[in-house]
Parts: sequence; structure tokens; C-alpha cells
Amino acid sequence: MPWATGVRPVLTTSVRIDDVRGVLRAVLGPVVDASTYRRWVYLILGGAVLVPFVLLASLATSSILAPNTPPLVIIGALLAVVFLVAVPIAFVPVVRVIEGMAARELLGEAVPEQAGVRVLTWPSRWRSTGWFLLHLVIGGVVSTLTLLLPPALVLSVAAPFLGADNFVGIPMRIQPGWPSAWVPLAGLLGLVVLAHLVRGASAVMIKAAPALLGPTAAERLAALQRRTEQLAERNRLARELHDSVGHALSIVTVQASAARRVLDNDPAFVERALGAIEESARGALEDLDHVLGLLREDRASANPQWTLADLPRLLDIAGVDVESTVEGSLEALPAAVSREAYRIVQECLTNVVRHAGRVPVALRLTAGDEEFALDLSNPLGTAAEPRNGGGRGLNGMRERVSVLRGQMTAGPMNGRWLVSVRIPLGTVRG
Repeated sequence: MPWATGVRPVLTTSVRIDDVRGVLRAVLGPVVDASTYRRWVYLILGGAVLVPFVLLASLATSSILAPNTPPLVIIGALLAVVFLVAVPIAFVPVVRVIEGMAARELLGEAVPEQAGVRVLTWPSRWRSTGWFLLHLVIGGVVSTLTLLLPPALVLSVAAPFLGADNFVGIPMRIQPGWPSAWVPLAGLLGLVVLAHLVRGASAVMIKAAPALLGPTAAERLAALQRRTEQLAERNRLARELHDSVGHALSIVTVQASAARRVLDNDPAFVERALGAIEESARGALEDLDHVLGLLREDRASANPQWTLADLPRLLDIAGVDVESTVEGSLEALPAAVSREAYRIVQECLTNVVRHAGRVPVALRLTAGDEEFALDLSNPLGTAAEPRNGGGRGLNGMRERVSVLRGQMTAGPMNGRWLVSVRIPLGTVRG
């Protein structure tokens, strides 16, 4: 054909690799970005994993199926064998870990963080299997098109110049010259369609990731329960630290102030005050070490908690005169009640020192069969100067009492400040 003969040398000399690359960049640039390339890689990995399954299925079906078996039957047999082989492998926990880590790295942060976590529950294994099969199917389609379309584009560029009777396995007649100019455009359009297919397929997998790789409803509920328990434990530890260290600092302040005033006149009192300061500081350090050890999850440093059995020590270093009365057996109280009652008494004494000064305190503890009662009162005295901070004393005591399903009242009564606590023992022991 004279037209084709005259134009072919001009076209072949003017078309360069850089021109093709520039055209591809201009066409695919708006469609393919850095995140799409990463997702494309993840889908191709699925096709790569699918290859050995397909080879194994081909070997298995070739020995069973007859040579004249219809293509649809062959494809169905191949898919069945792939499914039968892939499902048991997908149940292996390490497969979920590898799949999840690769998905989160290449598909993006939309994939749940739990995707790469090893799980052994059957619901999670079934969902991981679904993800694995989805990755194989979508990855196989995308990988096949990725392998076929770029060579097809190269052949489509040459087709208008050379002509062809067969194009990438498809029997079709391509005439040389302008009538076949649509072939390169079709090849280029195929790449654009492939890029959109990659974006759509990766979007489908990202949307399916929470359901297939994320936690189940039961796992989310268990995680929420663990988080709630952790927050409750930290709140309890914060109360412990507030009560113990706050009490110790209050005692240290009062004893040090009193010792400074009588430093030259009453050495014996100064010695007792310094002993109380030393004991308070030592107890505060023990409590602080206990709380910090729990926060670090260092069980070796977790010391026993204070209970009403340690009440005499607390009253000795209280910094005020305490007249205590005990009815019943404190040793028979449940451990939870004994611990919380100790902290309540400690907080009450701290409040007395802070707000009323060195006034006498009356403490009455009653351990009955059905109820534990705590009553602590003191004269209102002269209010100390207000201090910044704190403010958690009464609220902290109410929280302790409410946890034990008890009741607490606190307020002035007949010129005295009275704190009254009632805790039922039946619910605690039950």
C-alpha cells in the first residue's frame, strides 16, 4: 500500500520511548498516585500467591478430566481445587498475621490495627479465610490483566504499521494504515480501565477489611471490658495515691510546724514529731512504690495494702489526738471493706488536719453481722487557710463507699464535723 509505505518510516522514526512514557504519565497520572501503586502491589501479591494453587489444581484436574472437557467445566474444577487447598492454609494463624501486616502497610491505615494480630478463635479464622480468598481472587484478576495489558499496548502501537491476523490471542484482522488507528487508543484505554479497576478493587478490600480483619463484636466487647477494668483500676490507684500521700504530707506539715515552734523548749515533743514525720514519710513511700509498681505491671513490687489491722499505726502518726472505740471483730470484716475503711479513716484524719487543725477526734467503728459502721467527728475549730488543689477527699470517700454499695453522709452537726459511713456486709461477702 503506497500510503502506508510512505508514512511508516516517518512514524517509526518519530515515535520514541520518552514520548510513550510521557503519554502514559499524562493519561494515567490523574488516576494513579503513590497510594494506588502500593495497593496495586498488594493485589499483585495476591496473584503471586494464587499461582502455586493454580499449578497444583492444574496437575490435579489434568489427570482426572478428559481432553474434550468443556472449558467452563475445567475452570470450575480448577476453582474447586484451589478452594479446597487454600481454605485449610488460610486457617493457619500466621497467614492472618502476614496478610494483615501487608494489608495495613500497603492498603493504608483504613485497615484495622488488629489486622496483623494473631488470633485463635474460630470466628476470626473464618473471617481471615474469607479475606485470604478475596485477596486471591481479586489479586488473580488484577495480576492477569497487569501481565497482559502492557504487552497488548506495545502490540497495539505496532499494529497500524504492521497489520495482524491475530491480536494477543484473539483472531481478528487488523489492516495497516489509518483504519487501524483506533487500536493504540484501545490499548491505552485498557490501561486506564486497569488503573480504575485497581482503585476500585482496593477500595472494595479496604471496605471489607474491618469486617474480615477487624475484631468481632465479642472481641470488641471483651476489649472494651478490659479497658473499663483498666480505667477503674487506675481510678482506684489514683484514690489510693491521693489518700496515702496526701495524708502523709498533711501529717508532715502539721508535725513539722509544731516541732519548729517548740524546738528550744520541748526536745521530747520534737523527737516524737520527727518520729511521726519519719513514719508518715516511710508509709507514703511504701504506698507510692506499691501504686507505681502496679502501674508498671511490676507484680514483684506490689506490697500488701493497708487494712484496719494497721489502724493503731495510723492513729499514732495522725498528728491529732484520736479517741477510738471499736465494737465487734474487725478481723472478721471482708478484706475489701477493711481496706476501704482504712483509707476512709485516713482521709478523714487528713481533712481534720487540713481544715480544723490539731483538734481532738472521736472515732467509732462497729463491725456487726450485717453492717459495718464508721463514725468520725471533730470540732469545727478554726478554719485553716484555703489551699489550692485537692478537692477529691469527700468525693473519693463516696466513691469507695458506693463501690461497696454503702451510704455516706458528711457535714456539720451541733458544732462538729461528722462523717458517717454504713456498709452492708451481706452483699460484700456474697
